[in-house]
Amino acid sequence: MAATDPELLANALRKEAEPLIAEFAGTFNAETIMLLVSETYALLAARARVDVYLPLLTYRFARERLLAQARVRGASTNHMPEVLFVCVHNAGRSQMAAALTASLSSGSVHVRSAGSAPTESINARVVEAMAEIGIDLSAEFPKPLTDDVVESSDVVITMGCGDACPVYPGKRYLDWAVDDPAGQPIEVVRRIRDDIAARVRTLLEELGVGEPTPRVH
Repeated sequence: MAATDPELLANALRKEAEPLIAEFAGTFNAETIMLLVSETYALLAARARVDVYLPLLTYRFARERLLAQARVRGASTNHMPEVLFVCVHNAGRSQMAAALTASLSSGSVHVRSAGSAPTESINARVVEAMAEIGIDLSAEFPKPLTDDVVESSDVVITMGCGDACPVYPGKRYLDWAVDDPAGQPIEVVRRIRDDIAARVRTLLEELGVGEPTPRVH
Protein backbone atom coordinates (compact mmCIF):
# COMPACT_ATOMS: atom_id res chain seq x y z
CA MET A 1 0.00 0.00 0.00
CA ALA A 2 1.36 3.41 -0.88
CA ALA A 3 1.05 5.75 2.05
CA THR A 4 0.65 8.67 -0.37
CA ASP A 5 -2.50 7.19 -1.97
CA PRO A 6 -5.38 8.55 0.15
CA GLU A 7 -7.98 6.21 -1.35
CA LEU A 8 -5.94 3.06 -0.76
CA LEU A 9 -5.14 4.20 2.76
CA ALA A 10 -8.79 4.95 3.55
CA ASN A 11 -9.83 1.52 2.26
CA ALA A 12 -7.12 -0.22 4.29
CA LEU A 13 -8.14 1.57 7.48
CA ARG A 14 -11.82 0.81 6.89
CA LYS A 15 -10.92 -2.87 6.52
CA GLU A 16 -9.03 -2.86 9.82
CA ALA A 17 -11.85 -0.96 11.54
CA GLU A 18 -14.59 -3.42 10.54
CA PRO A 19 -13.81 -6.07 13.20
CA LEU A 20 -13.45 -3.34 15.81
CA ILE A 21 -16.85 -1.91 14.92
CA ALA A 22 -18.33 -5.39 15.39
CA GLU A 23 -16.44 -6.10 18.63
CA PHE A 24 -17.29 -2.80 20.30
CA ALA A 25 -20.86 -2.45 19.04
CA GLY A 26 -22.99 -1.02 21.82
CA THR A 27 -20.01 0.71 23.43
CA PHE A 28 -18.70 2.92 20.62
CA ASN A 29 -20.39 3.89 17.37
CA ALA A 30 -18.78 3.28 14.00
CA GLU A 31 -17.86 6.93 13.49
CA THR A 32 -16.03 7.10 16.82
CA ILE A 33 -14.09 3.95 16.02
CA MET A 34 -13.13 5.17 12.54
CA LEU A 35 -11.88 8.45 13.99
CA LEU A 36 -9.80 6.62 16.59
CA VAL A 37 -8.40 4.24 13.95
CA SER A 38 -7.39 7.19 11.76
CA GLU A 39 -5.80 8.99 14.71
CA THR A 40 -3.96 5.83 15.74
CA TYR A 41 -2.62 5.36 12.22
CA ALA A 42 -1.32 8.92 12.21
CA LEU A 43 0.44 8.38 15.55
CA LEU A 44 2.22 5.26 14.26
CA ALA A 45 2.93 6.61 10.77
CA ALA A 46 4.70 9.66 12.18
CA ARG A 47 7.60 7.44 13.25
CA ALA A 48 7.54 4.62 10.69
CA ARG A 49 9.90 4.35 7.73
CA VAL A 50 8.05 1.39 6.17
CA ASP A 51 4.27 1.59 6.01
CA VAL A 52 3.33 -1.83 4.60
CA TYR A 53 2.38 -3.25 8.02
CA LEU A 54 0.95 -0.06 9.46
CA PRO A 55 -2.76 -0.88 8.93
CA LEU A 56 -2.38 -4.16 10.87
CA LEU A 57 -0.39 -2.47 13.64
CA THR A 58 -3.01 0.26 13.68
CA TYR A 59 -5.70 -2.35 14.28
CA ARG A 60 -3.77 -3.84 17.21
CA PHE A 61 -3.03 -0.52 18.87
CA ALA A 62 -6.50 0.90 18.20
CA ARG A 63 -8.04 -2.19 19.81
CA GLU A 64 -5.96 -1.66 22.95
CA ARG A 65 -7.03 1.97 23.08
CA LEU A 66 -10.71 1.01 22.69
CA LEU A 67 -10.37 -1.59 25.45
CA ALA A 68 -8.83 1.10 27.65
CA GLN A 69 -11.57 3.61 26.90
CA ALA A 70 -14.27 0.99 27.49
CA ARG A 71 -12.79 0.30 30.93
CA VAL A 72 -12.75 3.99 31.80
CA ARG A 73 -16.40 4.18 30.79
CA GLY A 74 -17.25 1.20 32.99
CA ALA A 75 -18.28 -0.78 29.91
CA SER A 76 -15.60 -3.46 30.19
CA THR A 77 -16.15 -6.96 31.58
CA ASN A 78 -12.43 -7.34 32.23
CA HIS A 79 -11.71 -6.98 35.94
CA MET A 80 -8.04 -8.01 35.90
CA PRO A 81 -5.49 -5.57 37.27
CA GLU A 82 -4.13 -3.32 34.51
CA VAL A 83 -0.47 -2.35 34.49
CA LEU A 84 1.22 0.08 32.10
CA PHE A 85 5.00 0.22 31.62
CA VAL A 86 6.47 3.38 30.12
CA CYS A 87 10.02 4.13 29.00
CA VAL A 88 11.37 6.61 26.47
CA HIS A 89 11.54 4.54 23.28
CA ASN A 90 9.32 1.53 24.14
CA ALA A 91 12.06 -0.54 22.54
CA GLY A 92 13.65 -2.24 25.55
CA ARG A 93 12.83 -1.86 29.23
CA SER A 94 9.07 -1.36 29.00
CA GLN A 95 8.72 -4.12 26.40
CA MET A 96 10.62 -6.59 28.59
CA ALA A 97 8.64 -5.59 31.67
CA ALA A 98 5.30 -6.00 29.90
CA ALA A 99 6.21 -9.40 28.46
CA LEU A 100 7.60 -10.65 31.77
CA THR A 101 4.48 -9.49 33.62
CA ALA A 102 2.21 -11.29 31.17
CA SER A 103 4.30 -14.46 31.43
CA LEU A 104 4.93 -14.53 35.18
CA SER A 105 1.28 -13.74 35.96
CA SER A 106 0.06 -16.46 33.56
CA GLY A 107 -1.96 -13.80 31.79
CA SER A 108 -3.89 -12.75 34.89
CA VAL A 109 -2.78 -9.13 34.49
CA HIS A 110 -3.77 -6.94 31.53
CA VAL A 111 -0.49 -5.34 30.66
CA ARG A 112 0.52 -2.64 28.20
CA SER A 113 3.69 -0.75 27.34
CA ALA A 114 4.33 2.60 25.68
CA GLY A 115 7.05 5.14 24.99
CA SER A 116 7.20 8.88 25.60
CA ALA A 117 9.19 9.13 22.34
CA PRO A 118 8.83 5.71 20.68
CA THR A 119 11.37 4.55 18.16
CA GLU A 120 10.77 2.49 15.02
CA SER A 121 11.54 -1.03 16.25
CA ILE A 122 12.43 -3.07 19.31
CA ASN A 123 16.10 -3.45 20.28
CA ALA A 124 17.37 -6.64 18.60
CA ARG A 125 19.38 -7.66 21.66
CA VAL A 126 16.27 -7.29 23.82
CA VAL A 127 14.42 -9.64 21.47
CA GLU A 128 17.36 -12.07 21.68
CA ALA A 129 17.57 -11.96 25.48
CA MET A 130 13.84 -12.55 25.87
CA ALA A 131 13.90 -15.42 23.36
CA GLU A 132 16.50 -17.11 25.58
CA ILE A 133 13.84 -17.49 28.28
CA GLY A 134 11.09 -18.53 25.90
CA ILE A 135 9.35 -15.15 25.39
CA ASP A 136 8.88 -14.04 21.78
CA LEU A 137 8.93 -10.28 21.20
CA SER A 138 9.37 -10.51 17.43
CA ALA A 139 5.78 -9.40 16.71
CA GLU A 140 5.80 -6.49 19.17
CA PHE A 141 6.29 -2.87 18.15
CA PRO A 142 6.91 0.48 19.89
CA LYS A 143 3.74 2.40 20.72
CA PRO A 144 3.23 6.04 21.67
CA LEU A 145 1.98 6.98 25.10
CA THR A 146 -1.69 8.04 25.01
CA ASP A 147 -3.90 9.37 27.79
CA ASP A 148 -6.49 6.60 27.42
CA VAL A 149 -4.10 3.77 28.28
CA VAL A 150 -2.82 5.72 31.28
CA GLU A 151 -6.31 6.52 32.54
CA SER A 152 -7.42 2.88 32.34
CA SER A 153 -4.41 1.52 34.26
CA ASP A 154 -4.34 0.65 37.94
CA VAL A 155 -0.54 0.83 38.13
CA VAL A 156 1.72 2.98 35.93
CA ILE A 157 5.42 2.17 36.06
CA THR A 158 7.91 4.53 34.45
CA MET A 159 11.51 3.72 33.56
CA GLY A 160 13.60 6.71 32.66
CA CYS A 161 10.97 8.89 30.97
CA GLY A 162 10.74 11.60 33.60
CA ASP A 163 7.48 13.53 33.84
CA ALA A 164 6.19 12.58 30.37
CA CYS A 165 3.39 10.42 31.78
CA PRO A 166 0.09 12.21 32.54
CA VAL A 167 -1.07 11.90 36.14
CA TYR A 168 -4.59 10.79 36.99
CA PRO A 169 -5.94 10.60 40.54
CA GLY A 170 -6.44 7.15 41.97
CA LYS A 171 -3.59 5.55 40.03
CA ARG A 172 -0.52 4.01 41.60
CA TYR A 173 2.65 5.45 40.08
CA LEU A 174 6.05 3.80 40.44
CA ASP A 175 9.42 4.68 38.96
CA TRP A 176 11.90 1.86 38.42
CA ALA A 177 15.56 2.87 38.12
CA VAL A 178 16.45 0.31 35.46
CA ASP A 179 19.44 0.64 33.15
CA ASP A 180 18.76 1.31 29.48
CA PRO A 181 19.69 -1.67 27.23
CA ALA A 182 20.22 0.56 24.17
CA GLY A 183 23.68 -0.01 22.74
CA GLN A 184 24.59 -2.60 25.37
CA PRO A 185 26.06 -6.07 24.73
CA ILE A 186 23.88 -9.10 25.27
CA GLU A 187 25.47 -9.85 28.65
CA VAL A 188 24.32 -6.48 29.98
CA VAL A 189 20.86 -6.87 28.43
CA ARG A 190 20.49 -10.21 30.22
CA ARG A 191 21.33 -8.53 33.52
CA ILE A 192 18.75 -5.81 32.86
CA ARG A 193 16.19 -8.47 31.93
CA ASP A 194 16.79 -10.32 35.19
CA ASP A 195 16.61 -7.09 37.21
CA ILE A 196 13.22 -6.33 35.64
CA ALA A 197 12.02 -9.89 36.26
CA ALA A 198 12.81 -9.58 39.97
CA ARG A 199 10.90 -6.30 40.16
CA VAL A 200 7.95 -7.83 38.30
CA ARG A 201 7.76 -10.71 40.77
CA THR A 202 7.62 -8.24 43.66
CA LEU A 203 4.91 -6.26 41.89
CA LEU A 204 2.84 -9.41 41.30
CA GLU A 205 3.13 -10.33 44.97
CA GLU A 206 1.87 -6.87 45.89
CA LEU A 207 -1.04 -7.27 43.47
CA GLY A 208 -1.85 -10.68 44.91
CA VAL A 209 -1.35 -12.34 41.54
CA GLY A 210 0.23 -15.77 41.34
CA GLU A 211 2.97 -16.73 38.93
CA PRO A 212 4.25 -19.97 37.39
CA THR A 213 7.69 -21.37 38.08
CA PRO A 214 10.16 -18.62 37.15
CA ARG A 215 11.89 -19.10 33.81
CA VAL A 216 14.44 -16.31 34.14
CA HIS A 217 17.92 -17.46 35.03
